[in-house]
Amino acid sequence: MNLIDALNSIWSQILQVTSMFVIPDWGQVIAALPVVIVLGLVAPFLTFLALGTLIYLARKPRVSVRFEEGPRVAEIGADGRPIFPIGLPYCRRDRLVYPSGALRCERCRDDLAVICPMCSLGRSALIDTCANCGLVLKVKRRAVAVRASAGPRPGGAAVA
Repeated sequence: MNLIDALNSIWSQILQVTSMFVIPDWGQVIAALPVVIVLGLVAPFLTFLALGTLIYLARKPRVSVRFEEGPRVAEIGADGRPIFPIGLPYCRRDRLVYPSGALRCERCRDDLAVICPMCSLGRSALIDTCANCGLVLKVKRRAVAVRASAGPRPGGAAVA
């Protein structure tokens, strides 16, 4: 075998290999089309959907609450007088607001007062029915009241 025959056989092999890519078997290409569609379109879509869901769950805003177990000090208005919330018992002397169901102040032992949610008339917390509008407020004592906090506790989250 001479040099020209060797080069011709190498060239024939190169043409055979490239003919497999240039002139494909269209039956096999069409049969592989669903696999190409799933791998090329559906799989990336599902991947981005899963990643987007994980990123949303990691970054979504959280509601911060704190448990309120005892009385809290009433807010002070612009005129310097305490602002008592409607429907919650409060002590006017100590300016404390108690969770619903409380009847007596823990500090001064006075009867607590309640502002009627319907007519805004103040009355004793011992009385279930408003004398002005007739609204019956029978509130059962709750173990813990939940209230949204304005921000993190002083000293950071590590403070216990």
